[in-house]
Amino acid sequence: MNSFKNYKVGFYGVEASFSHEALLKYFGNDTDALSCAEFKDVFDSLSDGHIKYGVVPIENSSTGGILDVYDLMRDYGFYIVGEKCIKINHNLLGIKGSKIDDIDEVYSHSQAFLQCKKFLVEHDNWKLTPYFSTARSAKFISEIRLKNKACIASEKAAELYGLDILKQNINYNKNNYTRFIVIGKEEINCEDKDKISIVFTLDHRVGTLFNILRYFKENNLNLIKIESRPIIDEPWQYFFYLDFNGNIMKKDTRIAMEGIKNNCKYFRILGNYKADF
Repeated sequence: MNSFKNYKVGFYGVEASFSHEALLKYFGNDTDALSCAEFKDVFDSLSDGHIKYGVVPIENSSTGGILDVYDLMRDYGFYIVGEKCIKINHNLLGIKGSKIDDIDEVYSHSQAFLQCKKFLVEHDNWKLTPYFSTARSAKFISEIRLKNKACIASEKAAELYGLDILKQNINYNKNNYTRFIVIGKEEINCEDKDKISIVFTLDHRVGTLFNILRYFKENNLNLIKIESRPIIDEPWQYFFYLDFNGNIMKKDTRIAMEGIKNNCKYFRILGNYKADF
């Protein structure tokens, strides 16, 4: 968003990662960006005041929610202030001169392995080694310079780290997108906000979830996504995460939110922001 200037923004991964691409598309190419090795590092940097905003992936159109990020959002109490959806094309990368027949081990993020599983099944003799991120795996392959080692990463990572593309677009879903959220300590006022994320818990009895969902129908609100995460030390109890279209300044949205809140044991608004899809 062009209105955010002179802020340091943290992101998961390194330069040429998909998170870095999402950051640049949301904030602009001149953004002061801080690379973070783990999801938690982004949240810690925001908590400590080293960054103003953070960019992390939360959902992929092929493999679903990124559960660690859901848990971190709840644990840290930050807000979602924006989102950016990026089309993900994975490629098999190796050092200059290497060929697919040379490969016996592939490095990448576990999500990339899942998104490329049909291609990888065709090469079941390869050892799959999970690594920090797709871009960091590309950096690693460029450093060890072994013809029998490869990685799964983006075309930009291949360009940045001087690697050959051994096979393009190996993800099985050719409409493969990842949704990245922009997180901050405070909510941002924006007139065109049209998406809301909430988290809540319910009593474990008949009809409690139905009582929540009916407020969307009654107030003509489009429910986009439901995700559940277990509550530690409370077997078979769950945090429910919901995304839906709405603006908390509008009457129908406020009525629905009040009804939902009154039927929950725990309730928190994670953010009201502009949707990217």
